[in-house]
Amino acid sequence: MATRVHLKPTTVASYEAALRSRVLPRWGSVPVARVTHGDVAAWVAELRAEGLSAGRVRYCFAVLRMVLDAAIRDGRLARNPAAGVELPRLAETERRYLTHGQVSALAEACGPYRALVLTLAYTGLRWGEAAALRVRRVDPLRGRIAVVEAMTEVHGRAVFGTPKTHAHRSVPVPRFLRNELAAAMAGKEPEDLVFTSARGAVLRVGNVRRRGFDAGAHSVGLDGLRPHELRHTAASLAIASGANVKAVQRMLGHASATLTWDRYGHLYEDDLDAVAERLDAAAAHPGVPRVCPEGRVVPLTQRETGT
Repeated sequence: MATRVHLKPTTVASYEAALRSRVLPRWGSVPVARVTHGDVAAWVAELRAEGLSAGRVRYCFAVLRMVLDAAIRDGRLARNPAAGVELPRLAETERRYLTHGQVSALAEACGPYRALVLTLAYTGLRWGEAAALRVRRVDPLRGRIAVVEAMTEVHGRAVFGTPKTHAHRSVPVPRFLRNELAAAMAGKEPEDLVFTSARGAVLRVGNVRRRGFDAGAHSVGLDGLRPHELRHTAASLAIASGANVKAVQRMLGHASATLTWDRYGHLYEDDLDAVAERLDAAAAHPGVPRVCPEGRVVPLTQRETGT
């Protein structure tokens, strides 16, 4: 762990928790050279049998595998005995995408968190990015938010650092939301946080849910809605407005457009209908033949062979 200097505090805490609760109790006294593929596979099965979720099992396994990878780099192992171990499949989780009307109703129902809800739903900021947003990072005139900082909770403490991918980005702000943000920033200093608790403290997602978000979601028929689902909503609303994959990637701060496509590519399926409609419109232009001239159709096999 001492060599993992590039990790965020939350990641370090998560690794340590997995080591303490699952990895070391089973493997702490086993020499790395004695770890076998079969033993690792049996351990994975035991974790699943204990009732751990597929995601948690995979996470604990990943931590063990990283330990063994470190042993390889240190010359203590020739190969990783965890390689090729079959892991439980992750269950498909259905994402909830809110409409403009649902976002508006939710924002109204959340009272003092109205501006926060709208910001999450229309900019796609992660919770920690919104909680760490400072007044000087918002440019209402240009309609931009500079995302350069994020807040995470580590052992109950608020820790400020770089965003998830460590990369800064500029996020567009719809015109109607600029007024909401301006009101939220009124009377604050440049270094002040835009969104805070009633006492001016850093927002914690658990506190916000208990103090209004969950009740507001329930009142508008969105039981169980999590704040993070507003990030998915931002992606869907941007795509519906015509944003391409690259634009959505930049807005959300994904490491690659491939990641964005993997998560939200299905929302572009309606584009196929639009392509067909545009082709129909183009084909209807005067001068475009409606059918192939008689006698001009040549079977593919003849074209290929030249006969």
